[in-house]
Amino acid sequence: MASLQSPLSPTSPTQLGNGAGQRPSAPRHLTAPPGAMNGHFALVGDGEDMNFDHGIQVIDENKEFNDNLNAYLQHEAIVPAGFNYHLISVFGSQSTGKSTLLNTLFGTDFGVMSEQDRKQTTKGIWMSKNKRKEVTSPKKGGGVTLRMADNILVMDVEGTDGRERGEDQDFERKSALFALATSEVLIVNLWETQVGLYQGANMGLLKTVFEVNLQLFLKDSKTIPRSLLFFVIRDYLGTTPLSNLRQTLLSDLSRIWASLSKPSGLENSSISDYFDFAFVALPHKILQPDKFATEVQELSLRFREGDFKTAARRKTGALGLDGDDADEPILRPEYHRRIPADGFSVYAKGIWDQIESNKDLDLPTQQELLAQFRCDEIARDVLVPFDAAIAPLEARHAEGARKGEPLVLDALGKTMNTVRAQALQDFQSEAGRYHKGVFSRKRAELEDKIDDRLKTLWRAQLSAAQKVGVANFSEAVSAAVKNGQKKAGGQYDFAKIVEAEKMKAVKRFADVASETEVKGASWSVYEQDLGLFKKELDEVSKRLRREEMRRLATRVERWVRSKLGESVGLEFNKLGSGRGGSGAPEEGDRGDEKDIWDRVWHVFTDSVTHAEERFTDRAKSFDASPEEVEVGLWRLRRKSWGALRAKLDEELMEGNLLLKLRENFEDRFRYDHEGVPRIWRPTDDIEGIYTTARQATLHLIPLLSRFKLRETGSNPPLAAWVGEAPTGVSPADEEDLAPIGGVDEDEGKSLEEEMTVLGDAKQQDLSTRFKKMADGVYVEAKRSAIGGVTQVPLYFYGLLLALGWNEIVAVLRNPVYFIFLILLGVGAYVTYTLNLWGPMLRMTNAASAQALEIGKEKLREFLQESETGRQAMAMSSSSGRGGGAYKTDALDGSGKKAAVDDEDDEI
Repeated sequence: MASLQSPLSPTSPTQLGNGAGQRPSAPRHLTAPPGAMNGHFALVGDGEDMNFDHGIQVIDENKEFNDNLNAYLQHEAIVPAGFNYHLISVFGSQSTGKSTLLNTLFGTDFGVMSEQDRKQTTKGIWMSKNKRKEVTSPKKGGGVTLRMADNILVMDVEGTDGRERGEDQDFERKSALFALATSEVLIVNLWETQVGLYQGANMGLLKTVFEVNLQLFLKDSKTIPRSLLFFVIRDYLGTTPLSNLRQTLLSDLSRIWASLSKPSGLENSSISDYFDFAFVALPHKILQPDKFATEVQELSLRFREGDFKTAARRKTGALGLDGDDADEPILRPEYHRRIPADGFSVYAKGIWDQIESNKDLDLPTQQELLAQFRCDEIARDVLVPFDAAIAPLEARHAEGARKGEPLVLDALGKTMNTVRAQALQDFQSEAGRYHKGVFSRKRAELEDKIDDRLKTLWRAQLSAAQKVGVANFSEAVSAAVKNGQKKAGGQYDFAKIVEAEKMKAVKRFADVASETEVKGASWSVYEQDLGLFKKELDEVSKRLRREEMRRLATRVERWVRSKLGESVGLEFNKLGSGRGGSGAPEEGDRGDEKDIWDRVWHVFTDSVTHAEERFTDRAKSFDASPEEVEVGLWRLRRKSWGALRAKLDEELMEGNLLLKLRENFEDRFRYDHEGVPRIWRPTDDIEGIYTTARQATLHLIPLLSRFKLRETGSNPPLAAWVGEAPTGVSPADEEDLAPIGGVDEDEGKSLEEEMTVLGDAKQQDLSTRFKKMADGVYVEAKRSAIGGVTQVPLYFYGLLLALGWNEIVAVLRNPVYFIFLILLGVGAYVTYTLNLWGPMLRMTNAASAQALEIGKEKLREFLQESETGRQAMAMSSSSGRGGGAYKTDALDGSGKKAAVDDEDDEI
């Protein structure tokens, strides 16, 4: 039992027309001499000196059976094997790579098509023994080697739908029936694009073959061996799942079987009573040669003997040995015909004779042939005006698709109904007088061709309407939202906007689909498309709602960031004196510095809680699901913690923190407990106040180094506060979130590290720099106290007034002197107020000392570089030998005599 499906030939003129739709064929490996059809095989009528090295022609193109078949079986040592042999056939359209597939699977030498000639290669039915024994699996690391079954005989059947035979289907039917009746496994070779076609798949031929096979050879499923129909789907792209292709083929076969005229007693039989099915898909041999070779080698592993796994599997008919059973052996005992090898040639000849004598496979009558010819001619004529009307519409749709601008054609339905009705009416009037059966069949074929074109155009129209409708819906919702944002208060109901625009979009789509409906065509029903359009609108609505909620979350996050920037900054400003605009209160309780982190955490949680309430209230107007709201709140908490962490890093930057420490120290050192500035006197305990203020300020550095709550003595409950990720979180929701230590365990960062603001090295550096700054403040205070020790006697002021009265009067009377005196007094007051006398004196002393050093250096350079200076030095040196003068280079930086080493003295 064999062939089930005859795929559409890619070179069939009725299918390709002017060449459109032609696919590349598999690579051809010419193993026969040019121009020969399997010329290296033993042909029918060769006689006793036949060459059996490569195989034998069982039946030639003239339907002659080869009586030397038994001699070939003896040559290949098949006859002594008894029942230990297997017969496998391949069936399919001409030039679809059947012989190439067999050669690759079994190592045979069947002739393959020449690309240059593209003519029929296999004529008749050919047989060869499997040349491969063991096969190594390429998908299992190359380490698994399995042995194929012994004595596999492979039959290569002439392809169907060839141009050489034309409309002569007699041999196609008989060869298919012969393979179906004799083989254990029939490999059905077809392209992926042929799945689902009726004419291209030769379903009419299959129906005849099945029907005759049922009448001639099948009695019941208990006494007749089963057969395996093994579908090999070629040039598989993977766009349509293999399971869908499998279901389509099984559905077509079941429908054909149900339409058969069955013998008495088999009326309720099903196709699964006699056949099992297996499916496999192979990639393109030209475009993916390496992958094709790998998949074929893996496929060859299945041609070994085995049995079903369970009895339950047996009862189900084993429909589809793909999926979980993709590695199961396919040569099962229930497929064997139980014909001894020494009697197979007689058995095969009897099968062929019975097929040859059957009248159900005869050619049509001359009347039918005439009807076929005229109906085809009339159909071509009526399709001319049809094509003239439809082709421009198809071109406009194709152009829009090419540009990415879907086009909805106006009044398309009216045009399609008109041209369809006119074409069928013209065919009816011209071809209706010919053979009724042929006329009905040809009319159905014409209707199928017309409907195929119209269905494609109808589908393109609905697809364009769907894309345009979705785009318009999205734009309308966005525009309505923008208008709502411009209104006073920016309040708008997003859910109502979406619902209103969705109703408009659905109505527009339904109007287009209703207008495009083709009357009398069962496929022109748009309810399912309308349902799909509504689902797509729902998906777009969800996407728009997610985007709107994302924008809402961004606004809320911005508000939280602003709130934290103000509130947290105020808490840290309280660490300073609170004077001069630092932000802390000038009066009242400034708060305990040890509670700084408790206050920050309280401010943070209160702000986020308020933000969550705002987010939840606003999300209700979006008709958001509880899961979406939960995801939004979870993201808000994580983003808020990130904003707080960034604010902490900003506040505790080195410069900001040093400023706060200085303010805190000066607040304790320069002001008393009442907040009154201190005027330092020699009797004050400056050292004690300084030590207390410095130690209290240094205590802030370790306090600020870690985010630690005073109330609990531990880190804040960040993980519990953030919470676990909701079940509805998608990867897109997490991609912009920064990892949080102690919350995201996969990041490897602990909560302790997350809460550490200042490291040990940073703390030590800040302590050192602060101490230097505090020491400067202490020295300044000490100098101001010492500078106020000397008291001027009161009588001195009276004496100064008496002696300088004339000068005072002169200054007061002279405007210039008086203004200068006022400016001098203002400058002195400002300098005193800002405590700049000490720095000014230090700067003056430093400047004078530096000027003195520079003068000495210039003098030394002059003496060394000028001629006069060198003469003076020489004179000084010569007189110095007896007079005790000093060398210039023996002076130190202050111009004094430098100590001279003992070695210099000796010289």
